[in-house]
Amino acid sequence: MNELEALILGLIQGLTEYLPVSSSGHLTIGQEVLGVSGSDNLIFDVVVHVATVLSTLVILWKEIVWIFKGLFKFRWNDETRYTVNILVSMIPVGIVGVFFKDYVEEIFGSGLFIVAYFLMVTALLLTFSYYAKPRQKEKISLRDAFIIGIAQAAAVMPGLSRSGSTIATGLILGNKKEKLAQFSFLMVIPPILGEALLDVMKAMKHGAEAVTGGMSISALAVGFIAAFISGCFACKWMISIVKKGKLIYFAIYCAIISVVALIFSLS
Repeated sequence: MNELEALILGLIQGLTEYLPVSSSGHLTIGQEVLGVSGSDNLIFDVVVHVATVLSTLVILWKEIVWIFKGLFKFRWNDETRYTVNILVSMIPVGIVGVFFKDYVEEIFGSGLFIVAYFLMVTALLLTFSYYAKPRQKEKISLRDAFIIGIAQAAAVMPGLSRSGSTIATGLILGNKKEKLAQFSFLMVIPPILGEALLDVMKAMKHGAEAVTGGMSISALAVGFIAAFISGCFACKWMISIVKKGKLIYFAIYCAIISVVALIFSLS
């Protein structure tokens, strides 16, 4: 992978990690178009995912400081309750990531046909959340946090958007738009870092070359910077979009990209 390819894929990762259009699906499409094998560039995938986590920390730093201040008061309060909700939401994805990730990837793979299928599922989920009008809840409950966590775990499927699944599920459950996007982005930080760590540990069993894939430091740096900057933009933009309830446009986009990916998979 050269610097230009790293730039393009880094931008794709940063934008699509937060926008409800599936980062894994778009990365697969981008790699197919560029002729770059993702399996040979594991360290690149890890680097751009870490970059998007850092962009979350930058954009939502006030919320993160609020959480930690509350935790260090060492009593049950809104901040502690929020943290418990995040921990509960991590249970399903933790189980899938540790015990079933390789099994799911082996069955479904990451080919364009599977990506097209789950992109259409993402489109349908976003559409349903747009037209559903449940009663707005003041706070995300423990039960809702767990159900949203199940939606996040299901997003291991290539083409099924992580942010789209969690935000749409939260909206269907009746949670307020104002806080839902922030919760959705904060709850994915530990799973993304955990997944990156597991990938690196798995690759290290096969030697350093299996981890780096022979990539240059400059290409990794370009990909990291591109993912970080585009991630900051997308994270802030997505919070605004959720508040305005404009997810239907992403549903239309996912449906179109799904058809395009299906055509390419059959050609």
